[in-house]
Amino acid sequence: MEEQEKTAHPVLAFKGVRYAQSEMLQRSREFYHNMERRRTLRMFSDKPVAREIIEYIIMTASSAPSGAHKQPWTFCVVSDPKIKHLIREAAEKEEYLNYHGRMSEEWLRDLEPFGTDWHKPFLEIAPYLIVVFKKSYDLEQDEKRKNYYVNESVGIACGFLLAAIHHAGLVALTHTPSPMNFLQKILKRPDNERPFLLIPVGYPADDATVPDLKRKSKEEVIVWFEAK
Repeated sequence: MEEQEKTAHPVLAFKGVRYAQSEMLQRSREFYHNMERRRTLRMFSDKPVAREIIEYIIMTASSAPSGAHKQPWTFCVVSDPKIKHLIREAAEKEEYLNYHGRMSEEWLRDLEPFGTDWHKPFLEIAPYLIVVFKKSYDLEQDEKRKNYYVNESVGIACGFLLAAIHHAGLVALTHTPSPMNFLQKILKRPDNERPFLLIPVGYPADDATVPDLKRKSKEEVIVWFEAK
């Protein structure tokens, strides 16, 4: 029986970037200390941000790994004041219901240190809203093509996105009004896309404050399994 020829897929040689151990330690330490300063902001300035900066930030996010390299995401960037107003109106409607019945008492208590309520003025003040959509499948010539590990892939991409925003000198908020279907309607996204995260991006307000919170220590988040 004649063997079927396997399809050859193109490959590229990977060389990577090599650093001396001392430089690796320095780079990892500096990156940690930079990212450790990252904070979630709810008080934004309306100071404009160059579109090219946002573009590079998003393309950094789009370099994230994904299941079968399907890249199941779309980043909608909103700067139009009219659309931002519609998003704020719809988000505040859902958030009002959340704060007045949908959320449990425990949830509301856990939110108290952040001083949040159903009012979301930052949705109009921040110069950009990045709305991340996840794609459960793609459409190729009207045929459905399944995507894999969609939530995991889009979640990793959002992590890249937040790191890139901070690295560029901007601030962000991971906003998750629930339910978020209104974003699909307002932005007229296709049926294969569902809203995943709403992220206002910009500069902090001059009088911005953040809660005095502490992150978990390395002893609390790292468990080592080493040979004895």
